Amino acid sequence: MVAKQNRILWADDEIDLLKPHILFLQDKGYEVTAVVSGQDAIDLCKEETFDLIFLDENMPGLTGLETLSAIKESDPAVPVVMVTKSEEESIMNQAIGNKIADYLIKPVNPNQLLLSIKKNVHKDKFITEATTVSYQQEFSRIGMQINDSLTANDWIEVYKKLVFWELELESGQAQMAEMLRMQKKEANSAFGKFVKKHYIDWIRQPDDRPLISPDLFRKKVFPLLDQDEKVFFILIDNFRLDQWRVIKELLAGYFTFEEDLYYTILPTATQYARNAIFSGLMPVQIERLFPDLWVDEDSEEGKNLNEAPLIQTQFDRFRKKYAFSYHKINDSLHGEKLLNNVHSLTQNQLNVVVLNFIDMLSHARTEMKMIRELAQSEAAYRSLTKSWFQHSTTLELFRRIAGKGYKVILTTDHGTIRVDDPIKVVGDKNTNTNLRYKVGKNLSYNPKEVFEIREPEKAGLPSPNLSSKYIFAMNDDFFTYPNNQNYYVSYFKNTFQHGGISMEEMMAPFITMNPK
Repeated sequence: MVAKQNRILWADDEIDLLKPHILFLQDKGYEVTAVVSGQDAIDLCKEETFDLIFLDENMPGLTGLETLSAIKESDPAVPVVMVTKSEEESIMNQAIGNKIADYLIKPVNPNQLLLSIKKNVHKDKFITEATTVSYQQEFSRIGMQINDSLTANDWIEVYKKLVFWELELESGQAQMAEMLRMQKKEANSAFGKFVKKHYIDWIRQPDDRPLISPDLFRKKVFPLLDQDEKVFFILIDNFRLDQWRVIKELLAGYFTFEEDLYYTILPTATQYARNAIFSGLMPVQIERLFPDLWVDEDSEEGKNLNEAPLIQTQFDRFRKKYAFSYHKINDSLHGEKLLNNVHSLTQNQLNVVVLNFIDMLSHARTEMKMIRELAQSEAAYRSLTKSWFQHSTTLELFRRIAGKGYKVILTTDHGTIRVDDPIKVVGDKNTNTNLRYKVGKNLSYNPKEVFEIREPEKAGLPSPNLSSKYIFAMNDDFFTYPNNQNYYVSYFKNTFQHGGISMEEMMAPFITMNPK
């Protein structure tokens, strides 16, 4: 098959009348091949490839719509522009249903043709060029924002802007993507210093802090229930703002959105952050008030088995009598079961659902070579998230919830970051295994490389031992042990981890969704 750039096929039984238009396009650098029937167009498409096809709808023999269907069978990706005298809505609908790229009404002028070609053949090139120029212009402004960010809200705005540009530059020039990566690293370095400076004050002064994990139910969920709203609280483990942005379009037909971010507590790990959400308490308070519901770091017991009882303790503490249900979805079987029970859940004012797929994906990416290949970049990781959301039971769950008229709160307990730089730590055999935070009584490390908490209670954290302290990795660092350094670096470098301090881990999406 012959393949050339900027090749246009034009099928029209009155092609002689279109010679001026063809000459115009040829002057613009396009090679135009003209045929007078739909069958000629179909035959030619089987032998050659074209960048775009102009197709008259009303031709003798095969109609434009019949020709369109046959062409799409042999080359589904080629953009086809329907050119017709007819303004009948039924023909437009059929053409759109057959996935035409554009629809032009005769008489057309040359600039209409040129615009259609540029929109359908060169769009990606123009978008990439425009996006590159825009980010270059924005680069310095974002840098100033990073340097001037003094408050928690300032950092939320910086993070939103960086995520926006990450998605805009996703398929753009590698040079621009690298510039953004370096700017994110700079931002995370400054953000780590900000957290080190303010975090203890956030815990000790609950009336003067941004929204954090234990505040969510009291400040965001209970007010809705008190207004007689019916709510689904859906928590996707390891869910980040960029992942929300790529699934948002899938839900836009069913909901309107109020987007916000909140700060997760440290460690940004399920045992701490999710239990704080459901209990409305800091971890040290859970340990003291409900010791049977708190699981120590060194325990073999699952760290998130007591979530429904923790929710109940918060309801009891605030004297809330609302009926609620709790569901954890770990696989498609549990998802199908929940789908089949959605109708019965309408008796509850609150239904809490935990979806664990992304957490399982991040762990599988670490442990399985095939998953590493599928999610080898941030863009691929987002793509897998979107594919799961669209093709599992998850999207259908949201659709059915919208149909029942429930409001939805979509959030997470923490995000995740792709780690790159190893830093050494030495601990005894009781030190936990997480790569982004360590807790123990005999830790050796460089204090300049970490955020250390020597008095855990001040940070709302329990002490497994009297001399226990916590350290947190920042930026895209991860902890390694000197006695097996090469193994740790090669095995865990470029994997997605959580537990430490970064914008991706600590600034979590909190989306309020209203059914349309």
